Amino acid sequence: MSTPAMPAVDGGEPPALTLPALTEGAELVGEFKNSGYREPAQLVSLPNRQLVRLPPLLFGVAKALHEHRDLAGGDVQQALDRVADAVSEEAGARLTAEQLVYVVDRKLAPLGVTTYSDGTPAKIVKADPWLALRFKVAVFPESFTWFIGGLFSWLFRPVVLAVMIAAFLVSEGWVLASRSMADALSLAIMNPVSILLVMALGVASCAFHEIGHATACRYGGVRPGTMGCGIYLVWPAFYTDITESYRLGRGGRLRADLAGVYFNAIFVIGLTLVYLQTGFEPLLVAVLYVNLEMIQQLLPTLRFDGYYIMSDLVGVPDLFKYIGPILKRALLRRPADARLNDLKRWPQVFVTLWVLTVIPMLVFQIGLITTQIPSLVAKDWWMMRRLAAEASAGAGALELLTSGLQILLLVLPLAGLALIFYGIGRRLVRWAVGYIRGPAPQPVPDA
Repeated sequence: MSTPAMPAVDGGEPPALTLPALTEGAELVGEFKNSGYREPAQLVSLPNRQLVRLPPLLFGVAKALHEHRDLAGGDVQQALDRVADAVSEEAGARLTAEQLVYVVDRKLAPLGVTTYSDGTPAKIVKADPWLALRFKVAVFPESFTWFIGGLFSWLFRPVVLAVMIAAFLVSEGWVLASRSMADALSLAIMNPVSILLVMALGVASCAFHEIGHATACRYGGVRPGTMGCGIYLVWPAFYTDITESYRLGRGGRLRADLAGVYFNAIFVIGLTLVYLQTGFEPLLVAVLYVNLEMIQQLLPTLRFDGYYIMSDLVGVPDLFKYIGPILKRALLRRPADARLNDLKRWPQVFVTLWVLTVIPMLVFQIGLITTQIPSLVAKDWWMMRRLAAEASAGAGALELLTSGLQILLLVLPLAGLALIFYGIGRRLVRWAVGYIRGPAPQPVPDA
């Protein structure tokens, strides 16, 4: 068999051929269980914990290269032949050394899975999903999330789970039907200390929510990643890296998705018990606040827990990338592209219904906020003037802090709306430029 030919660089000698290797720090995860794809999907975890989905043949090539890594440094042609033979035996179809080099250089290396055949390391391209968390800062390492997950794992035992859910339903029924709720709201609104306390308890509930995700991962037998904070659109948010949950089946992934809301429910139980002991009415407002957090998390429109629940139910990791293909097919009557054809029949129907439901909801939400812009701006300006007047009149630090936080909460929706419009506009410009330029010559096939 002849040695695979390598293209010359700038008209000179072709680069030296080496045995490609799995990118340092990458890990072969294996089968994506209960996926919605026609062809069984295999996952590879890159050094930045980003997951790459590969068809079986490409995964087989990466696996064979890793298993035969000890051949590096020897005869390159012989090593390539042995890897090609190993892949051929597993795939049941003949793969030559030339084809192996092509697969590596044109598909695996551009995805960051392997090095190139000339030894050049692959460039890890960071994913840029739409409406994703930005500016993430890891606060607690994996060792902490593993430890904290172990402390609370007992909460997922079936008996404990059933008791907690029953206790939450009882708490909800009693607290929300309580006549004290209106009085508690009035008291909290008039008292700056109560407002700050409710907000602090809301932040604590969000942190406990993330502990729930980490705990569910450990309970399922996979290792949770770092915990930290970032910016979602313009709102500060906590996060827990639960990428490893993709090693689990559908049930395990759904448990990890729902765990945050489950821990919010436990937080509500704790607030209710404290209220019963103290009668401190702002705690009822905190219960209402946490309930609103739970409802927000279950919304499927943005990348909250509800979105990931939908994603794991159907077995498709990124639902947003199907918005374009589905709208083209539904509205422009164009044939389904390869991304849709890759899905099984019922996931196609599910994702189509999700897109056709979520897009009107997003448009409605954006439109609703847009119509409120004049009143939000007017209210912001009025509160800023009031804050300045209170400061000049010698208002206390707590009053000033509370007013400042209220102004911030009114400004954030405006900033979030501006960023959404900016993101949509940037994508439309990219699409228009790409459409005008036409397809790029010799595109790299997508794995």
